[in-house]
Amino acid sequence: MTSSGPASQNLPPDQVFDWLDVEAEKRAEAGLVRKLRIRQAQEPELDLAGNDYLGLARDKRVAGAAAAAALRWGAGATGSRLVSGTTEVHAELEHELARFCGTQAALVFSSGFTANLGAVTALSGADSAIVTDKYIHASLIEGCRLSRSDIAAVAHSDPSAFKHALATRRKPRALVVTDSVFSVDGDIAPLERLAGVCREHGASLLVDDAHGFGVLGEGGRGAVHAAGLSGAPDVVTTITLSKSLGAQGGAVLGPRRVIKHLVDTARSFIFDTGLAPASAAAALAALTALKAEPELATKVTDAAGNLAMQLKSAGFRVSLPDAAVISVQAPSPESAVAWAAACADQGVRVGCFRPPSVPDGISRLRLTARADLTEADVDRAVGVITAAAPPGATS
Repeated sequence: MTSSGPASQNLPPDQVFDWLDVEAEKRAEAGLVRKLRIRQAQEPELDLAGNDYLGLARDKRVAGAAAAAALRWGAGATGSRLVSGTTEVHAELEHELARFCGTQAALVFSSGFTANLGAVTALSGADSAIVTDKYIHASLIEGCRLSRSDIAAVAHSDPSAFKHALATRRKPRALVVTDSVFSVDGDIAPLERLAGVCREHGASLLVDDAHGFGVLGEGGRGAVHAAGLSGAPDVVTTITLSKSLGAQGGAVLGPRRVIKHLVDTARSFIFDTGLAPASAAAALAALTALKAEPELATKVTDAAGNLAMQLKSAGFRVSLPDAAVISVQAPSPESAVAWAAACADQGVRVGCFRPPSVPDGISRLRLTARADLTEADVDRAVGVITAAAPPGATS
């Protein structure tokens, strides 16, 4: 006997993906179509869209270290970290990251995304409750979905909401998950207060410091270090090597027993090809440069503050940055896309964030400051953004 109905229709091969066309039409109507842009090696635009906060991605020390490592170790890691993908460069990078940030140990992953997946899933499980800020990064959200834990997403940067969720949880273990600096508006989480709430309720704290590392704290040691939590036995930090260090990859930093647990259990570490040695060497060289030039971190925050204040003075609805990220609200998704394109046409490259990338549904231009931005660069950016602004962009 054969069943009938929509679920059992035998579609011909050329129709099985017809539903994709329907979804594409819906995205087009909502102004949510995304396009890949091929970037040239050298471009004349002022880049306020990338995350090269310290301006080290093209630094000769960093690029040279990557080239030398590729010649020595080859183009790729050749296998997972547990099989053949761990080199002397990986070990040295982990040692130096841990020492710089003041933690017992570190573990390098192939990306910040896989670092977050590994940390969240390995530190939770069916016997755990996870309490997250509702504005956490997508990689943390995916980790929560895979964790098999009870999940509570609470009000943004509200310690009392975290406290209530922890106090009413049904699981014996608990993990609190937050960004340090949130990637949309650039605001910073109340880390010290969150740590206090965790300790009241026997929970561990996992902080994604991707946008704080290299920018905040003493010499760029990050927001977790600035909050006095980096060496704490109940705090774990994740970072990316692709922002302030201008390279590729991610890392988890924390107590030695946590790192050992990740090596044994984190699936995005165990079953993933290791970070390319060239990327590890580049990150190590960038970290060495940051140690030698700690003023780079201050230059980033100074540039971000200058840019935000000028845009605010021009009448835009602007987030006041705690680190390097600034957002400028747009009237609609369509106007945000057109605004960003108009800025690019005038030589200033900015980011464009629209739903579902922004959890509050407000479309924005997203700007990122860099340590090498001059006052003339800031003035130019403000002038272009103002000239290209759509109706309704100013308050």
